[in-house]
Amino acid sequence: MANKSSRLSWLLLSLAFTLLVIHSSASQNDRKAYIVYMGNRKLDEVSTSSLHTSMLQEVIGSTGPDSLIHSYTRSFNGFSAELTKQEAQKIAGMDSVMSVFPSKQKKLHTTRSWDFLGFPQQVPRRPVESNIIIGVFDTGIWPESESFSDEGFGPPPTKWKGSCQASANFRCNKKIIGARYYHSNGVLEKKIVKSPRDSNGHGTHTASTAAGNLVNEASLLGYGLGTARGGVPSARIAVYKVCWHAGSCDELDILKAFDDAIDDGVDIISLSVGGSRAHNYFEDAIAIGAFHAMTNGILTSVSAGNEGPGLSTLSNFSPWSLSVAASTIDRKFTTKIQLGNKKIYEGISINTFDLKYRTYPVIYGGDAPNTKGGFNGSVSRFCIIKDSLDQNLVKGKIVLCDGLNNGEVAFEAGAVGTIMHGPDGQRASRSFPLPASYLDLQDGSKLHSYITSARNPTVTILKSEEGNDTFAPYIDSFSSRGPNPVTFNILKPDLAAPGVNILAAWPPFFPITKVKGDNRLLPYNILLGTSMACPHATGAAAYIKSFHPTWSPAAIKSALMTTAIPMSAGKNPEAEFAYGAGNINPLRAPYPGLIYDIKPFDYMQFLCSEGYNTKLLQYITFDKLTGCFEAINGRAFDLNYPSFSLSTSHSKYINHVFHRTVTNVGSPNSTYKAVVTTQDGLRIKVKPRVLSFTSLGEKQPFTLKIQGTANKFIVSASLVWDDGKFQVRSPIVVVVRDADA
Repeated sequence: MANKSSRLSWLLLSLAFTLLVIHSSASQNDRKAYIVYMGNRKLDEVSTSSLHTSMLQEVIGSTGPDSLIHSYTRSFNGFSAELTKQEAQKIAGMDSVMSVFPSKQKKLHTTRSWDFLGFPQQVPRRPVESNIIIGVFDTGIWPESESFSDEGFGPPPTKWKGSCQASANFRCNKKIIGARYYHSNGVLEKKIVKSPRDSNGHGTHTASTAAGNLVNEASLLGYGLGTARGGVPSARIAVYKVCWHAGSCDELDILKAFDDAIDDGVDIISLSVGGSRAHNYFEDAIAIGAFHAMTNGILTSVSAGNEGPGLSTLSNFSPWSLSVAASTIDRKFTTKIQLGNKKIYEGISINTFDLKYRTYPVIYGGDAPNTKGGFNGSVSRFCIIKDSLDQNLVKGKIVLCDGLNNGEVAFEAGAVGTIMHGPDGQRASRSFPLPASYLDLQDGSKLHSYITSARNPTVTILKSEEGNDTFAPYIDSFSSRGPNPVTFNILKPDLAAPGVNILAAWPPFFPITKVKGDNRLLPYNILLGTSMACPHATGAAAYIKSFHPTWSPAAIKSALMTTAIPMSAGKNPEAEFAYGAGNINPLRAPYPGLIYDIKPFDYMQFLCSEGYNTKLLQYITFDKLTGCFEAINGRAFDLNYPSFSLSTSHSKYINHVFHRTVTNVGSPNSTYKAVVTTQDGLRIKVKPRVLSFTSLGEKQPFTLKIQGTANKFIVSASLVWDDGKFQVRSPIVVVVRDADA
């Protein structure tokens, strides 16, 4: 019996082994289309084609030429062919071959972010779009970029009262209708001329994202290839240069820019600037400027900040501004490294350099300190501090560094490339001045082990591959999170917009990495940050303004928030503190159905609830009638905000009522029903549950009552007013603070 069982086991094992061999053989013999790239063409067309045929015969045999699909012989050298994986590897090992890769399915598309939002080129547009003026507060602009050509534009809108600080190196046009610069503090570098011309690149990128023209075939050396465009290509741009080459932006200059822009006649202000955080709205230049813009009918769109993922890390959060978090799009860039032992690890970066599969010695930064300069391995391992690496040890090698850096220190030390490792990999989705890739902690540790154990460790860094991020959209780790550090019960950020892997215009005078010695001077660049998210929201706000020129800043913000696409707490555990109302939906935003409007007087009463006194408010408004009176002294909860936020302690029983008023901007005769989605532990009641309207502009009040206890740190819910045509969604957030909250 035992022998029979043993023979049966042996037969099953043999069968399994045979099937495994057959499967392996089939996998090796499965043919698919590969592209073989060989650089510039050196021979004539006929000779080059013959070379391709002979290469295939060498690898496949006499039937090799039958597998040829195309010979690339006119402008460059290469071919495509049906190959097995093994054959492709053999060809990749030939001296004349630069790269071999599977031919992937591609399709014609734009530079992606606007399309990803469901906002294609052919959306309905109003002629009045060309009268919309966006004030961009940033590092200036590069007027020669195709994104800012004034071909086809008429004269500036008659409402425009601004000016152009023209100089020998700068002129405005009918697209860039105004430009000012501000530099009141510090000394500029000798090469920087005082003018509105971009001295950094950031401003050109943000301006073109908001309102750039359509530019076909834009890319970063082939990456992100498509049509670059802003949200409102027909809109005008007014430039206010408040930041300079080193990225410094003085608050005093920012406030002066607000002062000018409001009087110049801009419609929307876009400000991708932040950093310092005041605990008083009126000790912050951006909050002050945005407040005065609001009172003059101008919405200010601001970046939330890049200090995430910690809670309460927002830079801009005043209730009268639009605070924008950074979401991802379905584009991603990955960069593989290959060790001398043939193991491959995949990291993140945008690497346009081609090492042609050549391997180089690899050294750990911690083993290469510049001891003569006073550094040790505990410092040099991060490759961040200038001159911390020993050039004699690093030159001609690839350096492994702990954590993320911009590659400049390794580059200046003469390294061939750099590999970094750590958490928060998406922060590395950028260009570096040398071949680079950012690995996660696990793969980085494996590389470090290889360096310490191998006799002669070597590695190479491959060119990046552009792929599809099926997990998108989600909020990236760098994007600052709420809650609002000044007013806990006003939800911030307000919403999210694309801020990762964004291709937009760039001054071809600066390297794409801004690192001296990087010779890639290009007209378009790919960047990430809430700075890139902000102009997307700006463009969407301007699009709404083109349909509703008389809407208040609060009405435009309400439309953006209540039409936003809900996002998932499963992808971002900070939930609404990461993404606010959700990801912007520009196509739906001009048609919200209902709006939550807020007048300047309402903000005054909000400030009363925050402890600001009558005298201060009168200074702000120069209105002697403005004051904090007991009869109308409200609380932050009663500001007519398009979201609901409440803080509580863990053990406290909640029994709170919010008061809101909505204005009908949808169908004249309409009936909306309240649809509430909530979680265990909370009961949410809306009164009345039905709102009936008989005319446009009609207002209806309602209350929202929350009762119960919060059983976790953040409890998310929502209210949707639905009339069958419009769905007006507001997030509801209950957050548990410490016991003393």
